[in-house]
Order: sequence, then structure tokens, then C-alpha cells
Amino acid sequence: MRKLLITLALLPSLTLAQELSFKQISPGIYVHHGEHKDIDAGYGGDICNLSFVIGKKGIAVIDTGGSPKVGAQLRAAVRKVSKLPILYVINTHVHPDHVLGNAAFELDHPTFVGHSDLAKSMAQRKENYLKNLATWVGTPAVGNEVVPPTLTVATISALDLGGRSLSLTAYPTAHSNTDMAVLDSKSKILWTGDLLFIERTPSIDGDIVGWLKVIDLLKEFKTSLTVPGHGAVASDGLTALSNEQRYLSTLRNDIRSAIKEGRGMEETINTAAQSEKGKWVLFDIVNRRNVALTYPKLEWE
Repeated sequence: MRKLLITLALLPSLTLAQELSFKQISPGIYVHHGEHKDIDAGYGGDICNLSFVIGKKGIAVIDTGGSPKVGAQLRAAVRKVSKLPILYVINTHVHPDHVLGNAAFELDHPTFVGHSDLAKSMAQRKENYLKNLATWVGTPAVGNEVVPPTLTVATISALDLGGRSLSLTAYPTAHSNTDMAVLDSKSKILWTGDLLFIERTPSIDGDIVGWLKVIDLLKEFKTSLTVPGHGAVASDGLTALSNEQRYLSTLRNDIRSAIKEGRGMEETINTAAQSEKGKWVLFDIVNRRNVALTYPKLEWE
């Protein structure tokens, strides 16, 4: 096993578990980058970043992918690197591309960890998620399940992997109503989940005003690297957060101006945040949805 770990450390990336490729970004920390695809028919379930962290006692997995198959590929990748027990499976929030691989880890009997509102939110979305599995990734809903957390975090908690501790911080509604960040005490690497998008247009399922407040809190972390929910690992997390903050602030301000000027939502969909176009992947698709969700909320400010 020691020989295998040394070999992996010398490689910039490795292909494990069929189609999933992982990069070791720090000793004992591996990240897989998902594709920049929208969640739609046939998207495949592999669009978010997946990670695992190895301590002396065991392993923590951070997000599990958008299908049981992706979860199984992730588990196989972990097992090719280490046979230590998988102690924790952490979901950074409720969205299907991050949680539908959980079931692949049930035989390991880990502690499933998430935001204090995650179980409730999973229960509310479960029927829709499973119904759409066949369309999204070609996997029938029959026999599949949405695995909720067995340990929840209301504010801040810590997980001991042996020689390294993961600090978990739960936030009020921002990107979603179940957002949580993870900081490794040893490497000072921060996982933001979808509180941070890099390259890909930030997608709102929560509250834009709340999200902007949480970005300011994330900027207070002292980090060596930042792993976003989507996009490349950042050595300059502050700049990445500022780029996202710029987009969200522009979107909020443009919608507020449209409301003040009496322009309706349909017109605003075609105008809000257009100065950001060309700076983000999937902009036309995601920005339209963001306006449609945010406009009615800002009307009631």
C-alpha cells in the first residue's frame, strides 16, 4: 500500500474507477472535477467536484455524485488508494448531483454527515429526485434511495480522521437551504460545496441576499487551496469568491433596478446581469433561471 501511495503522489492525476479521474492536490487529499453540464436529460450524474480525505484512522468522502453508478465509481477510486475504513460521507448540500451517490457507501457503515436541515430537505425532494433518475442518468428509480444524514450540523462541528480534523460549518439559506463548508485542519484546504462556483455560472436555489452575506464569511477563512462545488481548485480563493460575489451583486442590483423601473420579469430575464455574459459557462441557461427565482423574492423586499 505504501508503494501505491508513493506512486500516486508522483502523478499529477490518475484515472480510477472507469471514467472518474482524481488528482492528489495535497498529501492524502484527492479531487475529481465534474463536467460543466446542466442537469437535464442524459447529463450523466458527473458534474460536481467529488473528494476524499485520508487520515491515520480513516477516510472522509465529500459529496458522492449524481447517481448510484457515480457513487460506486467514487468508492472504487477510494479503495484503490486506501483500505482504511470510510468513516464519514459528507454532503455539502441537498442537490442531486452531490447526494445521489450516497447509497454506494452504505455497506461501509459510515456516518453520513450534513446540514441540520438536510434530512428534511432530502425527504421533500426524494420523490422528484428518484423519478428523474432514469431521465437524468438512465438509472431506474426502483431499488434506489436517497440516503439522509445520521449526523447533522447546526452551526460548527469537527470530525477526527486521525492526524487531521475536518471542521464543518453550516450556514443559513444561501445557495440552498442546506449549505455547509468543510476545512481540513492539516492542509488548510477549504471545501465550499456550491457556495462557490468557479468557471460555471453560479446557480441559485436559495436566497441571493443570504448568499452574498455567506460569501463574506467564507472570505474570513485562511486557506491554502479552495475546492468549489464546480470548477477548478483555486489557489486564490479570495479572488474566486470575489468573482462570484460580483456576478451575484450585479444580478441582484439589475433585478432591483428593473423592479423599481416597473419592468416585468420576462423583460428582466433578457437584461439582468448581461454584463457578466462571456465570463461564465452555461450562462444563458443558468442566468435565466436565477432571474426567474430571484425576481419574485426581491419584489417583496
